[in-house]
Amino acid sequence: MANTATLADRGQTGASEKQGPGEWTAGAGRTIDVSVVIPVYNEADNLRELVDRVGATLAPTGRSFELLLIDDGSSDGSREILRTLAQARSWLRPLALIRNYGQSTALQAGFDHALGQYVVTLDGDLQNDPVEIPRLLELMDANPEVDVVSGWRKQRQDRTWSRKLPSWIANRLISSVTGVRLHDYGCALKVYRHAILENVRLYGETHRFIAALAVEAGARMVEVPVLHHARTRGKSNYGIDRVFRVLLDLLWIQFSMRFLHRPLHAFGGVGFAFIGVGGAALVYLALEKLVFGHDIGGRPLLLLGTLLTLIGVQLLATGVLGELLTRIYHEPQGRRQYVLRRDDSDRRPVR
Repeated sequence: MANTATLADRGQTGASEKQGPGEWTAGAGRTIDVSVVIPVYNEADNLRELVDRVGATLAPTGRSFELLLIDDGSSDGSREILRTLAQARSWLRPLALIRNYGQSTALQAGFDHALGQYVVTLDGDLQNDPVEIPRLLELMDANPEVDVVSGWRKQRQDRTWSRKLPSWIANRLISSVTGVRLHDYGCALKVYRHAILENVRLYGETHRFIAALAVEAGARMVEVPVLHHARTRGKSNYGIDRVFRVLLDLLWIQFSMRFLHRPLHAFGGVGFAFIGVGGAALVYLALEKLVFGHDIGGRPLLLLGTLLTLIGVQLLATGVLGELLTRIYHEPQGRRQYVLRRDDSDRRPVR
C-alpha cells in the first residue's frame, strides 16, 4: 500500500524531536532552509507580483530561502523581467533554459540547482497562493517522518468541463494505476525534503506523476487542502490534448514502477502468452495434418499461429535485451538499483 494519507489520517502531531531549519548544508558550506522552485513560460504579466508575494510570505518566517524561477524559453520578455527583478533581490535566482523544454525539464533544472533543505514547488500563474507555504513547512517540521506534503485544490477555481472534469478523471486513473492515492495530482504546490528528490528524475512530461515517483523512491507523503484562485492574467498553457499525453506517460510510469529493473518479466510474460497460443494452434494443425490427413496449407489458423509464435519469440528477445541494458546502466558506473534509508536523525538517503 502506498505511503500516502490525508492530514486527517496522519494528524499534525508527530515527533518528539523536531528537525529544525538549517540542518541541510548546501555545497561550499552554504546553508539554506527553503528553495522555492517555479517554472515559468510566458508569464510576464504575473512575474513581479509572484516574486513580491513569495518574498513577502517567506521573509517574516525567519527561514533562509531562495527563489528559483526557471524561464522555460519564454518569448514574452520574461527573461529580461527576471534579470531586472534579481538585481534588487539577493534571494532570487533566475535560470534561463536555452529553449522551451517543457515543465518537467524546467522542474528538474530547478531541483538540480536548489540548495535548500526543503524544496517547494509552485506554478507561476498565481492560482496557487504562496501564503500557504509557511503552513506546509510547519507541517514538515512537526512530522519528521513525512517526506512530501502535497497540496489538494479542494475548492478549485477553474472551468468544470475543460479543466476540472478531465483532472478528476486523470486523478482517479493515475491513482488506480500507480497505487498512490491522491485527490489532486495536478496541484503544483508541494513541499519535498531535498534528499528524496535526489532519487527522482523527471523526463518528458512526467511532472504530473512526481508524487508517485517520489513514493517509488521511498517517500512518505501526506495530502492537505490548499487555497486556489482563478487565473486573472495571462492564459493557460494546457489544453484538452493533455488528456492523451497523460495516458501515454502513464504507460511509461506503470512500466518504470513495476518492471524497470526486471524488463524480462514484462516482455517475457506477454511473449510466453503469444507463444502458448500460437504453439497450441500449430500443434492442433499438425495433428489435423498427420492424424487426419487434412490439408492445412490454406488455413488462416496456420498464418495466425506462426505469426503469434514469431511475435512471442521477439518479445522474449526484447526482454533479454532489456535485462542487458539494465545491467549496463547500473554496473559500469556503479549505480545502485536501491536506496538505503538512514535513521530518522539523518534522513539523507545513501546511494
